[in-house]
Amino acid sequence: MADLTLDNVTKVFTDDDGSDIVAVDNVSIDIDDGEFLVLVGPSGCGKSTTLRMVAGLETITSGDIQLGDTSLTGKDPQDRDIAMVFQSYALYPHMTVRTNMSFGLQESTDLPDDEIDTRVEETAEMMGIGDLLDRKPGELSGGQQQRVALGRAIVRDPEVFLMDEPLSNLDAKLRSSMRTELQRLQEDLGVTTIYVTHDQTEAMTMADKIAILNDGKLQQVGTPLECYHEPANLFVAGFIGEPSMNFFDVERVGEKLVHDNFEYELSDETANAVAEANELVLGIRPEDIELRTEVEGVHDFETTVDVIEPMGDENNVYLTFDGASDDETFVANISGMQHVESGQPIVAHIPEVAIHVFERRSGNALRNRTLDNVEELHVQL
Repeated sequence: MADLTLDNVTKVFTDDDGSDIVAVDNVSIDIDDGEFLVLVGPSGCGKSTTLRMVAGLETITSGDIQLGDTSLTGKDPQDRDIAMVFQSYALYPHMTVRTNMSFGLQESTDLPDDEIDTRVEETAEMMGIGDLLDRKPGELSGGQQQRVALGRAIVRDPEVFLMDEPLSNLDAKLRSSMRTELQRLQEDLGVTTIYVTHDQTEAMTMADKIAILNDGKLQQVGTPLECYHEPANLFVAGFIGEPSMNFFDVERVGEKLVHDNFEYELSDETANAVAEANELVLGIRPEDIELRTEVEGVHDFETTVDVIEPMGDENNVYLTFDGASDDETFVANISGMQHVESGQPIVAHIPEVAIHVFERRSGNALRNRTLDNVEELHVQL
């Protein structure tokens, strides 16, 4: 096993009119041996192109990809010791599950047939498809086909797994259970994995580390908690989290952030973090907003309930500041056991410890909440 490194990788496509389209722009990522990295971002951000360059299915315009001390640049896909699971599963419809799983080994290795059969049967048992080996893909459910595609990659015992949105064709319930299975599988195998998705839930729940892309540019690399609580910029803050972070365009006036509908007083510590920047964006996660019945302090603001989205265990409550237009809403996430009604006056408390402040023009974070107060659960064994 070895580390995988993307060093200033760039991919430029040439359009029909001769103009250049930069799909991946100078991306550098270090992936440790056995690490599960999720590439996440909106459609067209360059994540699948990046994955295909690692696999050798796309050429690199500039930069380098290294597996351990060996450069993969210029190597054919079959020489990279990498296995890929495609979004469409890419199973051969005329072959049985057994033949689908063994075909790659038969074509690319000198392993004897009995060893290939042993590998296939052991992997099929591990994937829970041991009784399906003699069926063809058309006789399988979507979840079973997905397991076959994973099993086909596992039998190769590669240095690196690449997965291109492998769960996107499954229904919501099966997708949730397969996320858990994939995590267990990757931990058991200990294989370095790059997983591509546009689904931030998959990124947050599965990754050891997340790499967030937008317009071909790398925005941030970090653990799920780091990207959620300490976003590098406005894009990351808005992309990670559901409901999204609330943003308010504000001006720095002395020790206050001034919005059209409120003024937010800053402590000396926060004011110093903001420094001399004037055009700012104030951010707050929906779950960090507390709803109260009356104003108790300087960070309490009178609002009106606009719309409630009951989710069962929680409610998303859309609020408007008094005097604001109907389209100027922001959202608070509260317990499902708390009851509010549309049109009800309510006080929103926005605690300073939880606010984020961004420079409006660059989008760069000037102040984030910290992870210093994360609670750890210690169990006596």
